[in-house]
Amino acid sequence: MKRRRQTPQWLVILIVFIIFAVLKISDGDVFAPSDKGITPNGTQPAEIADADLAVFFIDVGQADSVLVKAKDQAMLIDAGNNGDSELVVEFIKALGIDTLDYVIATHPHEDHIGGMDAVIDEFDIKKIIMPKVEHSTRTFEDMIDAIMKKGLKVTSPVPGTKYPMGDGEFIILAPNSSNYDDVNDYSVVIKFQYKDTAFLFTGDAGFESEHEMIEKGYELKADLLKVGHHGSKYSTSEKFLNAVQPRLAVISVSKDNEYGHPAPETIARLRQAGIEIYRTDEVGTIIATSDGERIELYSLVED
Repeated sequence: MKRRRQTPQWLVILIVFIIFAVLKISDGDVFAPSDKGITPNGTQPAEIADADLAVFFIDVGQADSVLVKAKDQAMLIDAGNNGDSELVVEFIKALGIDTLDYVIATHPHEDHIGGMDAVIDEFDIKKIIMPKVEHSTRTFEDMIDAIMKKGLKVTSPVPGTKYPMGDGEFIILAPNSSNYDDVNDYSVVIKFQYKDTAFLFTGDAGFESEHEMIEKGYELKADLLKVGHHGSKYSTSEKFLNAVQPRLAVISVSKDNEYGHPAPETIARLRQAGIEIYRTDEVGTIIATSDGERIELYSLVED
């Protein structure tokens, strides 16, 4: 039987049973009253519903799950822990999405692929991208079983490969090697470009992968960085930040977690670079929207 951690009740309620207030956190202004938030039938405030690009950093605690919505296309990057399966599935449904054009399982750790089997079972998946690395866990086996049951073909990440999505595109930047000591460095890293705005999603990539991307001469500059490995001290090096030059940073992390994430060293590097930091343990689910020129940040807060 599949091992599942019980989903925290407040997280389920947050998605399924209550109406959200939407708080603009990039400058602190509340722009929508509570009766115009994301509701179970998928209605959204105009600022989000009409956005050319919306990126949802779903609050899955000490895990990762990012939903990207561009026009009529959608992509999911990771799916949280096993216990987040229902939360992630219901979150996607609440936005009226029944097809995921791209699904990326960045690497085979449970806090990134735990809910992936449920997502694959529930939605029409057009392309699934995974690194060539296996993991001897029931969680990994559950994901592979779901893929096989659906008859899906896994696409291996090839750096430099571009994929169209909405009016933008994303490019694979990592992994750049076939053998790492640390499974985290197998993480699929992508950069999503929409007109003059760019987002960099790094999974749990550490110093070695970051160094490889820099040495390869990839164009890493992005406006928003999804900080690697929940803010671990072994990710987000000074050289990497100098190459990316983000204005905004989002950290997916749980409050008072056993790993001490985000590490004080990482926070110090981000602050020294003058980057605005937003954390799911402090503001919950974070939404970034882009019109191609400007990125705005919002959070979902319980009314």
